[in-house]
Amino acid sequence: MTDKINIMVLRHAAFYSPLLYTISGGFLKAQGLEASYQIATPEKTIPASLKEGSVHLAQLAVAASFPELERGETPEIVHFAQINQRDGFFIAGKLQTEAFAWQQLIGKKILVDHLFQPLAMFKYALHKLGIDYQQLDIIDAGDPAAMDAAFRAGQADYIHQQGPAPQQLEQDGKAQVLAAVGAVIGDVAFSSLCATRTWLETEQAKAFITAYRQACAALLVTPAAEIAASEAHFFPQIEREVLTKTIAAYQQLGCWSANPCISDNSYHTLLDVFLYNGMINQRYPYHAAIVPPPA
Repeated sequence: MTDKINIMVLRHAAFYSPLLYTISGGFLKAQGLEASYQIATPEKTIPASLKEGSVHLAQLAVAASFPELERGETPEIVHFAQINQRDGFFIAGKLQTEAFAWQQLIGKKILVDHLFQPLAMFKYALHKLGIDYQQLDIIDAGDPAAMDAAFRAGQADYIHQQGPAPQQLEQDGKAQVLAAVGAVIGDVAFSSLCATRTWLETEQAKAFITAYRQACAALLVTPAAEIAASEAHFFPQIEREVLTKTIAAYQQLGCWSANPCISDNSYHTLLDVFLYNGMINQRYPYHAAIVPPPA
């Protein structure tokens, strides 16, 4: 008999393969769990769904807890495992023959993802490279789908996207993938799994983390094409070759780790990013919103 586990994600992309592969690779099934997978909406948010118990765990980011900490509150929802230990956004641009340098963005139109964390990471990467964000002609076209449509319509020179969107642009001959933000910043507590403290004490939570650990380890040694075949049903509009290239790119970039613990070093880099952007006023302790994975 299988136990239903309800999972919600803020965004759906190949970047979150540690979670997707836990589902599609049979790791949950081996632990007697059957996943229900859904994407959050403005009407059905992750915090509300976790607190009411309709969702057991979710894909979010440690930084999502910063607003509560800024208000002096103790978060009810805590982050117990990392999904990605590096930023997963790429810079894609119109086809060019010369080698790409980030300085080429100066004065050019670039569609930038304005969700709080991707935008903060993009600005911090420019800071590390000595580039003034104000020197770029930044365009906020809305959500990822709107951004993609705007680029395809010729409204910008460059675009800042998660995979597999830029890889699909490249496959379609509309752009080429030029750089990765994650390569500039290095390890950072980017995206994570979160839940209520109550759920983390359950046997279901222990079964989940067993499956998740196994999937994370397998993700590093399994050929990208095999992972893409397993996850293909999650991305019906994306060509298999494109999904394979995306997964291989994330493997090579070092986004994923066999160890699901959120490292202290990656958390402190996150604090650096958000302090630089003026989005927090102090360096909150690691355990303010992070707990170890269930035993």
